[in-house]
Amino acid sequence: MRAAVPISACIITFNEADRIGDCIASLAFCDEVIVVDSQSTDATATIAQQLGARVLQRPFDGFRSQKQFAVEQATHDWVLCLDADERVGDALRGAIEAARDRGFDDAAGYRFARLSEYFGKFLRRGNAYPDRVLRLFDRRRGGWRGSREVHEAASVDGPVRTLHGDLIHYPYRSLEQQLLKTQRYARMMAEHDFARGKRATVAKLVLSPAWRFWRGYLLRLGFLDGWHGLVYAYVRANYVRQKTIMLWMLQHGQPVTTPDR
Repeated sequence: MRAAVPISACIITFNEADRIGDCIASLAFCDEVIVVDSQSTDATATIAQQLGARVLQRPFDGFRSQKQFAVEQATHDWVLCLDADERVGDALRGAIEAARDRGFDDAAGYRFARLSEYFGKFLRRGNAYPDRVLRLFDRRRGGWRGSREVHEAASVDGPVRTLHGDLIHYPYRSLEQQLLKTQRYARMMAEHDFARGKRATVAKLVLSPAWRFWRGYLLRLGFLDGWHGLVYAYVRANYVRQKTIMLWMLQHGQPVTTPDR
């Protein structure tokens, strides 16, 4: 009988004391858990260590960089990457274990759907789902590559297969947190796009937010998720609006953050 391929689970954290425990618990089938913490001021690191994780401290310099650092610290070549607000669902765990029993012989990496909870309801339509992400891969054939530090994505050289089951996602503690988070991401994306030579136009300012809303709410049936789907679609459209406005301001020589005095 072929020995099971070992898996290293990699998590990045900052002040996730209320969520890191459930995340690590869902990774009990992995052979090790690595937590790269950005110098949390709460009990995140202590809780992770008590649950058997190997905790490393590293100043935060970008989501992609932090995740790639975690992958590089893994003992094993097959890595499963999660954020602290994510958990491996039961069906997904079964699919991962089945693929491992086959020696991961059909792919260099695996993607799966991410199911997000949104203020008391799991969103199963619209732009929120299935939101497939590549999180399980052979680090010898890929990783968190590129220069974009926000909305980062792993990639591999070789075939990618889709596994059954969901990665359960609890992205927001409050609406305020979501609004602040999306504004931060909008700024980071605008700065990234500006540095790459991308420019906003009047048409994009007017049409892109509207298209994001109607694509998710109508074409992808987000309205079937009730008021949760409506609010989600509206906030995501607002993210596109903020990003495009910030890019417009940058290309006209205007700051998008308050200058240091």
